Amino acid sequence: MFSVHRDQNNPFIAPDTDSSWQALAAFNPSPMLDGTRTHVLYRAAGNPSLFEGVEQLELSTIAIATSSDGEHFTGHEQLIIPEHAWERFGCEDPRVTKIDGTYYIFYTALSIYPFGADGIKVAVATSRDLETIDDKHLVTPFNAKAMTLFPDRVNGKLCAILTVNSDRPPARTAIALFEHPEDIWSEDYWTAWYADLDNHVINLTRGDTDHVEVGAAPIKTERGWLLVYSHIQNYFSEQKIFGIEAALLDLDDPTKLVGRTTYPFMVPEEGYEKYGRLPRIIFPSGAVCVEDRLTIYYGATDTSCCRATLSMRALLESMSQDGSIKQHAERYVNNPILAPVPDHDWEASHVLNPAAIELEGDVYILYRAVGPANTSVIGLARSRNGFDIDERMDGPIYVPRADFEMKHGGPTDNSGCEDARVVRIDDRLYITYTAYDSVSAPRVATSSISVADFLAHRWDAWTQPLLISPAGIDDKDACIVPEKIDGRYMVLHRIEGHVCADFVDNPDFRSEQLTRCIQIFGARPGMWDARKVGIAGPPIKTRAGWVLFYHGITAEGHYCLGAVLLDSRDLTHVLGRTSQPLLTPMESWEREGWIANVVFPCGQIVRDGTVYLYYGGADHVVGVATLELETLVASLEEQTAGL
Repeated sequence: MFSVHRDQNNPFIAPDTDSSWQALAAFNPSPMLDGTRTHVLYRAAGNPSLFEGVEQLELSTIAIATSSDGEHFTGHEQLIIPEHAWERFGCEDPRVTKIDGTYYIFYTALSIYPFGADGIKVAVATSRDLETIDDKHLVTPFNAKAMTLFPDRVNGKLCAILTVNSDRPPARTAIALFEHPEDIWSEDYWTAWYADLDNHVINLTRGDTDHVEVGAAPIKTERGWLLVYSHIQNYFSEQKIFGIEAALLDLDDPTKLVGRTTYPFMVPEEGYEKYGRLPRIIFPSGAVCVEDRLTIYYGATDTSCCRATLSMRALLESMSQDGSIKQHAERYVNNPILAPVPDHDWEASHVLNPAAIELEGDVYILYRAVGPANTSVIGLARSRNGFDIDERMDGPIYVPRADFEMKHGGPTDNSGCEDARVVRIDDRLYITYTAYDSVSAPRVATSSISVADFLAHRWDAWTQPLLISPAGIDDKDACIVPEKIDGRYMVLHRIEGHVCADFVDNPDFRSEQLTRCIQIFGARPGMWDARKVGIAGPPIKTRAGWVLFYHGITAEGHYCLGAVLLDSRDLTHVLGRTSQPLLTPMESWEREGWIANVVFPCGQIVRDGTVYLYYGGADHVVGVATLELETLVASLEEQTAGL
């Protein structure tokens, strides 16, 4: 598991109105470490002006800046400018690699205007000191972009990766090997190579609507060459989603894919990634790794230069050859632990989405139960070891009692008390659940019972349920944070795909309702939680903040599990968030049921540093999985601490 930390100084290079050649934009950076200094080459764009007979041309050149502390860059100068006919309308998007004492700077050369595929090709400049350009050459005789050289030879040969037919899709990601540096710009070499293109290609797309472009120069690891690249979903529509992904290429044959991320681990989220010259774009153009710290350099909205860091070790561990997702939570071998009971009409069809709480050494599992009439009630099971069921009630412990949760639609329409969460505050247990009458929008309801009455099975002691969310608004997935935050109780709930918060003075809600919906986090289009998010169980207080598990729905409609770290002083502030899911539907009973492809926890307990997650599988049965809390916290902390 890993999370991504965006540099607090982002954007670390931005347009400079005092420099005419980068007054409009400074983006798509390519780094080069040189002892104690860090050089960054980047694409700079000037304000629209008359150039080569073209009015309002935003001319791109390649600039360089240097930092001695790795944070602040100075000495901004143009390094590569148009000089030849094949680059007369711009030099874009550099990628620099040093090999055998020479810096090879590949870039996109524009030769015609209006821009078109026939005039968009790869060029290379060489330098011995990144101060003076020694030579420049046109590389590809065909349409291509985003070429970069591997930092070491592969089987004695220079090796490069590039995007072929980038502007005449479908684009192809391909490998080229060279005996001598001069082969890099040999037209004869490329003519023969292009004729045999299919034998050089790596397929990094997941569907016909995807588009992939090479990002950073590959980094050599023990497991393979790490390639960070741009993956664009819905490329042929107006709803493009730009993401950053990674793949592992075989060390000896880089055309072989040996691992990859299943989903993007970055999509546009921050303001500087959403708003700019071209909104909602992040594009990786460089990466460096020092010890376990992988730093990705990327352009934001074709406007500025940004960086993000993550753990190289954790990234590599998350990647698989077959595209499957690593399951960070360990399932109990005897799952599912609860299934429908045909002899009990109230739970004969489905049991699902359990809350959990530990009392006097036992784990109490409050699960949603559904019979043939599709009325949801709450059942109860008890476990001493957290896995095996020692006791299960013959009847429900909580049933619909108020008009707002009674069935008002057809006789088999869904209704009742759904997906409870439970917390203990002093000597009382408070449940929050979704109340549904089969006609109106679902709303959040609450009730409470004393711990003593609960343990004595006095179910008539539940307080009369109250609606606490506004009418006409689909509001679900709610819980009370079990201790006061700045003198008030915080309630987490979900409205329209966002997890949000409200604050109340008293958890009995006798005089208050949820009215504000302070947004905390939402779905991330393009990632594993693309469609919608909602909380799992109540948050867990840790040394680093509050860990909140949540469910996210993929673009395909699969329910998966992730986590966020909330600031202990301000729980509306997210400190860290898992970039990949912790648990996904994998077992047959998670993939096939009332609703297919669902893992849906509503509660958890912690014993000796281990989290026991109780979840519904395919909305039909109940399972349990475990993970180490400190491991998760450390991963989420990386996003705040920058490793």
